Amino acid sequence: MGKNLAIKTIVAIGIGAAVFVILGRFASIPTGIPNTNINTSYAFLALMAVVFGPVAGGLIGLIGHALLDSIMWGSVWWSWVIVSALVGLLIGFSAKRINIESGEFGKKQIISFNIIQIIVQIIGWGLIAPTLDILIYAEPANKVWTQGIVAGLANIVTVAVLGTILLAAYAKTRVKSGSLKAE
Repeated sequence: MGKNLAIKTIVAIGIGAAVFVILGRFASIPTGIPNTNINTSYAFLALMAVVFGPVAGGLIGLIGHALLDSIMWGSVWWSWVIVSALVGLLIGFSAKRINIESGEFGKKQIISFNIIQIIVQIIGWGLIAPTLDILIYAEPANKVWTQGIVAGLANIVTVAVLGTILLAAYAKTRVKSGSLKAE
């Protein structure tokens, strides 16, 4: 059982990172702020993190964002890659709280998921990414705080809308707890 779970998680990480790249490349909308897009990839990252847990979420964010940066910009912007990994990791910790495999994703789980993702996005994009941009790349503070706040707000909304829809759809594919009866 443990071996199958590990293989399943490894496959999820590979597929998840690839889909993160594809969504980031072909399903993102420019915000008007340089190098800052509205990315549907974060809704998918949230889904994968909740379904497969924090390790998968963190690695999908890390690998997916690093590959996306390499393809789109020609180099990796590590401060934002680290935050993508952190977002996937921390949203993944909500998996036990939400328990999507139970087939339940009602109001309580939706509120819990969104409170967690909002806190994680604010910390990641509003604090950590701009701070690392300044420390690692000596970027101007006003530029990176604007980028971080815009990216964070865009990701909060994207995950709240698309992520919630994806999780609700996924939950409907699971057998509800206690729905099977022995005859």
